[in-house]
Amino acid sequence: MAGADRRPGRVVSLNPCLDVMLNALADRRQIAAVSHYSHDLSSSSLGQAGLSLPFTFGTAEEVLLLNPDLVLASPYAPPATVAALKRRGLRLEFFGLPDTVADSQAQVRQLARAVGWPERGDALCRQIDRALAAAAPEPGQRRLRALVYQTGGFAVAPGTLLDEMLQRVGFQNAATDYGLTRTGDLPLERLIANPPEVLLAGQLRSGAPNWADRLLRHPALARIGPAMFRATLPQRLTYCGGPVLIEAAGVLADIRQRALAAHP
Repeated sequence: MAGADRRPGRVVSLNPCLDVMLNALADRRQIAAVSHYSHDLSSSSLGQAGLSLPFTFGTAEEVLLLNPDLVLASPYAPPATVAALKRRGLRLEFFGLPDTVADSQAQVRQLARAVGWPERGDALCRQIDRALAAAAPEPGQRRLRALVYQTGGFAVAPGTLLDEMLQRVGFQNAATDYGLTRTGDLPLERLIANPPEVLLAGQLRSGAPNWADRLLRHPALARIGPAMFRATLPQRLTYCGGPVLIEAAGVLADIRQRALAAHP
């Protein structure tokens, strides 16, 4: 266990997915600020917990005023901000976009070490493993072809973290049937011509209308009828890994069970 004197006392996160992991792994008094995205309840993966935390818009001036001893960022952080923080000699830890559960767990452990709580990272990874094991399909249970539309109207492609989560809980990502190699637009006409067994649409926490949600109610899908099971998937569960995977596994497994009950 890292000594208390080696733990950073003021940590700033510039990324919403890092906000979630930081909140799960660090002591509250260590968190100097999270990103402004975590104060948007319509899509924040952190939820209500984020509203009680200070936040920045990611500018170098804001971060420097907080006098942090650790800044968590993604490779997509504004270059000017990163350069300014480096010039001031601040410690930065970078985290990319995880494409697999293993990648996400590696990030959990990396962040846990960075904030001085490696044992918490190990514990969180064990929780993720247990959640995935509990959500796994029964032996011999058939896989359902599922297509996931995020709130912006983009279909989730193979090779992504959400794609692996679908597979882990007993789905087969139907995006491969349409030739998608990266997350992107899939015209409604192609979906109607070859409908998946399950259609999932991202839903904002606020319930505000969005493209994916409207897709579920599109009159053109009426011709498919009950042959295609439709469900909403909270959008906050589609952005990030880490602790988010625990709830995502349970929600996806519940949808799979309901779809199987509707179409045994």
